[in-house]
Amino acid sequence: MANTADISRGLILKLDGSLYSVVEFGENKTARAAAKVWAKLKGVDNNRSIEKTWNSGDTIYPVRVERKTFQFLYKDDSGYNFMDTETFEQLALEEHMVDAPQFLKDGQEVSVLVNTETEQPMSVELPDKIVLQVTYSEPGVKGDTATRTLKAATVETGATVMVPLFVNEGELIRINTKTGEYVERVKN
Repeated sequence: MANTADISRGLILKLDGSLYSVVEFGENKTARAAAKVWAKLKGVDNNRSIEKTWNSGDTIYPVRVERKTFQFLYKDDSGYNFMDTETFEQLALEEHMVDAPQFLKDGQEVSVLVNTETEQPMSVELPDKIVLQVTYSEPGVKGDTATRTLKAATVETGATVMVPLFVNEGELIRINTKTGEYVERVKN
C-alpha cells in the first residue's frame, strides 16, 4: 500500500470515486502536532480542482497510468480522432480531454494517458513545445524593437499567439503548449 510519502507531482490518485492528478504538494510540520501533507489536485475525469490534506503516513490510492503514443488524425462531430501508432486502433475523444486542442495539427504525435485498471483513456497531452507556421501576422515596423512589444499572430492550426514584432507571415515559431506562449523563432 502507498502512503503520503509516495506523493509526487503528476501522480494520479483515486479519491472519493474520482481520479485526480497531483499538481503541487508539500508538508506542514508543527512543533506539537503531527506533520500534515497537503496537495493541490486537478480532476482527470472531471473538471474540478481541489486541495486535500492528510496526516503524514495516511494511506493513498494511486492509479497506475500508462502513456501511449497516438497520432492526431482529424476533428469531426464525434470529437478529436487519434490513432495508436503501434496497433493502428482509432479512438475519438471529447475536447475537454485534450490539454491544448487549439495547437493540434494533423499527423501530430501526442501522448494519451490510459488507466490500466479500466483501459479507458483519461487525457491527451501534447509535447511541451511544438513548431507551427505563422499564417497571418501584421507586418512589424522597422526599428520598433526597443521594447518587448507583442502582436497577435495566427498559426496554421487557427490559434492566435502573441509574438514579438519581428515575427512575420510564413515563419516557423516554437510555442509552449502548456502556457500558449511564443518561445522562439525557428530557422527553416
